[in-house]
Amino acid sequence: MGKLLIVLGVLLIIIGILYQFGWLHWLGRLPGDIRWEKGSTRVYFPLTTMILLSLALSLITYFFKK
Repeated sequence: MGKLLIVLGVLLIIIGILYQFGWLHWLGRLPGDIRWEKGSTRVYFPLTTMILLSLALSLITYFFKK
């Protein structure tokens, strides 16, 4: 369990760095991410992004539990 937490922490740091420098500019703007704006109201629901993130984390935990 400790090994998994370390790997997930390192992955989060790497993803944060990539996002900060603009190399993941497409993240959050995928087809299927719902965006609604009307007047001064904005609603954003990143459905596709969350599905991809869930799939990636599930695969990582699957491989580390083996």
